[in-house]
Amino acid sequence: MITRRLILAGAAALAFTTSALADDWKAKYPELTFAVVPAENASGVTERWTPFVEYLSKQLGVKVTLRIANDYAAVIEGQRAGNIHIASYGSASFARARLTGVKTDAFANDINADGSTGYYSVFFVKANSPYKKVDDLKGKNLGLVDPNSTSGNNVPRFELDKMGIADADTYFSKVVFTGSHENAILALSQGTVDVAANQWTSDDDSTLAQMLTKNMLKNADGSAMKKDDFRIIHKSAPIINGPYAYNSDLPEDAKAAIAKAFFDAPAKDKAAFDRLSDGQKKGFHPATTKDWDGTIELIKFVDALRKKKAS
Repeated sequence: MITRRLILAGAAALAFTTSALADDWKAKYPELTFAVVPAENASGVTERWTPFVEYLSKQLGVKVTLRIANDYAAVIEGQRAGNIHIASYGSASFARARLTGVKTDAFANDINADGSTGYYSVFFVKANSPYKKVDDLKGKNLGLVDPNSTSGNNVPRFELDKMGIADADTYFSKVVFTGSHENAILALSQGTVDVAANQWTSDDDSTLAQMLTKNMLKNADGSAMKKDDFRIIHKSAPIINGPYAYNSDLPEDAKAAIAKAFFDAPAKDKAAFDRLSDGQKKGFHPATTKDWDGTIELIKFVDALRKKKAS
């Protein structure tokens, strides 16, 4: 005879079994590594990301360790080796990872303050310079970010090609990879380069805006530089915000838990979430790997430019 006691006991056993199965991935992955590429100096990245990583650890019930990668290639190779479980990618570096066989899947990207999910690659010059357009910069010095940077290399080269400049290295006197978005802006502010490629979402949401907020940019007399000290002379078409991606080989319940923790962050730990972007983002948008198919085509185009130059 089936009694209420038996039904309750069965339900309790089922709940215990389901909970145990859900926690199986934690036994296999007691620690997850989350890698980000610094757009700013290492201490700034640590301060920006540590509260969010601590939030992830609490939500997932396993230790999440922040890894500040030296460059985009380090993130790609770390995921390839399985040493990085979650990564913050730029669009181009994610496309490069997929093109080279890395088992990584996108699950989210940022939502901007206005609800959009894209940004731009721009060319900055100093406002007191005579340069009004890219045509004025032939024979001058160009500052790029990293070979795998979307806004700091791949899209700029694509934009230059559209202007009839197929080979940036011969058009400009010197092309310098500065290593980070901050370094590119610093090189421009200090006169090392005459024009710098960088990322820009709005006047209040960009690497330049973050640096100005932190009082990192100075004039020759030591006074603080302002937004009006810089000018955008070219802006690309919109670029999809780079993805957050996890290893394809992670258990499905681990992937679901990671995605849920991201999507819940603005409500569950607003302070940690707002710290990521100085309050300039609204949340995380659900994404799939296919959302970056167009970026993969862009990378193929830039690769073809390099091969054409080398031949």
